[in-house]
Amino acid sequence: MIKLDIVNRVADKTGVPKQKAEQVVDTLFHAMKQALADGKRIELRGFGVFVVKPRKRGIGRNPRTGEEVPIPAGKTIRFKPGKNLQAKPIT
Repeated sequence: MIKLDIVNRVADKTGVPKQKAEQVVDTLFHAMKQALADGKRIELRGFGVFVVKPRKRGIGRNPRTGEEVPIPAGKTIRFKPGKNLQAKPIT
């Protein structure tokens, strides 16, 4: 699914024009990006939680030369799905 699919679904479900639906989706994504950039946690009940976690520094390898390359410490975004979203085992 791509952003356009989300915009189309919002427009279809709400009956608003696609331009307005696109503005809503863009605003939502921008707010989420800004919150994560500020290090905040995003919790969407029934969907999941986005959190910013520190990443340790380490040593990687250049696959062509085999040379060791330092990987600096940083931050990464993690997603933990909610109970309603977790994959169910196939029986």
